[in-house]
Amino acid sequence: MTKQLKIAIIGAGSVGFTKKLFTDIVSVPELRKIEFALTDINEHNLTMVRQILERIVEVNRLPTKISATTDRRTALEGARYVMNCARVGGLEAFKTDIEIPLKYGVDQCVGDTICAGGIMYGQRSMVAMLDFCKDIREVAEPGAKLLNYANPMAMNTWTSIDNGGVETIGLCHGVQNGWKQIATVLGAQSIDEVDIICSGINHQTWYVDIRYQGHKIGRDELLEAFEAHPVYSQQEKVRIDVLKRFGFYSTESNGHLSEYLPWYRKRPQEIPNWIDMSRWIHGETGGYLRECTEKRNWFETDFPRLLDEAGKPLDHSQRTNEHASYILEALETGRVYRGHFNVKNRGVITNLPDDAVIESPGFVDRFGVNMVAGITLPDACAATCMASINVQRMSVKAALTGDVDLLKQAMLHDPLVGAVCSPEEVWQMVDEMLVAQAQWLPQYAPAVEGAVARLSRTTVATRTWEGAARRQVRPVDEVRQDMSKRTEAMLGQTLMA
Repeated sequence: MTKQLKIAIIGAGSVGFTKKLFTDIVSVPELRKIEFALTDINEHNLTMVRQILERIVEVNRLPTKISATTDRRTALEGARYVMNCARVGGLEAFKTDIEIPLKYGVDQCVGDTICAGGIMYGQRSMVAMLDFCKDIREVAEPGAKLLNYANPMAMNTWTSIDNGGVETIGLCHGVQNGWKQIATVLGAQSIDEVDIICSGINHQTWYVDIRYQGHKIGRDELLEAFEAHPVYSQQEKVRIDVLKRFGFYSTESNGHLSEYLPWYRKRPQEIPNWIDMSRWIHGETGGYLRECTEKRNWFETDFPRLLDEAGKPLDHSQRTNEHASYILEALETGRVYRGHFNVKNRGVITNLPDDAVIESPGFVDRFGVNMVAGITLPDACAATCMASINVQRMSVKAALTGDVDLLKQAMLHDPLVGAVCSPEEVWQMVDEMLVAQAQWLPQYAPAVEGAVARLSRTTVATRTWEGAARRQVRPVDEVRQDMSKRTEAMLGQTLMA
């Protein structure tokens, strides 16, 4: 490196994830003498995160510079790498992503990728992505790369590649999490003992080839292992059912997968049969919204303790399996890294469209990301991906043009929304969401007045419904106790590499 490396994070106000990215990066010796520039619109959160990272730097005597500013262009100036973790609209907008669709019978667990919430989240995020890319082109280091962690992953990455003029790689940890599950049910001591090829689109990626102890694991063997597992057999009912019918296991959690498909959440009385309430991620109605709200409240009250914990020496052997630090290490040192990345298809997966953003295996070195080409998905897996890709394509076009009709058509073609709602209900639901989220949707400003007028004379009935399996936000003391139990349980488990 000829000059000090600068890495910027947009949306750095999330203490847990920002801290994880930072500690992973500084675990690489060549990546310690860097500037780590944080930016967020929430100055309060940004200040707290900066204090935590500065404490880590001080205690571990790192040659790392920490800077923080609400001025995004200042943070991006001279950056070689930019990571995007921003949630546009915050929890305020997220709440409407979940609660307005409930009025029309659409029960979501997460609502941030497709489905009603994910489509609207994308409308907010994609406009912001163009602003981020403009700043990167104008003030970052020439050729700067954008590592996008923000959902909706495919739509955001699609937008910045096609319209932002910035080389973008989308990153998610779904592949690693499912890989751990597969290793566990097969009896492996480490995921390193299990080889995988996992390919598809973000949150609908499929383990199309699994090798363990010298042989290929087929559907029956994997299905038997999951059904026999005392925990996963209860928590992953949707994923196991899809494995049974498709022959392949999916990367995404039970709750997430259930809302991407038209079969598991369309009848309220049947939703409890497919979910598990031990944790939100297994299918709870609005579970991720509750989790995010509780974490925000907990962070506010437990900041002194978090700052105190930051004073403990780092154990660099505990580097996580998040892709970012390994990608940076490969690009800067030439040490090759194999991971799963979200990029434009361009022939990588033979039976998905070239313009789609896919998630598939690739290798990174000094020359960049090099994808493994020529993968053909099983027909059922490809068909499921195609349903989402068509929605994503329409959603991207709608977001960039402010085309309300196209936005409604995208919503109508969403698998779960289409299974639950009539066309008239979809049209009214979108109008209601446009009005509720108008402050974050500048491209639709000319259309909001018309949406208000249509809502004033609507004849579509809605209902007050909390969903099939909703829980209330817990008080901070209860969250603290739960997180303490989780930490103890993790410490008691055998660490898997």
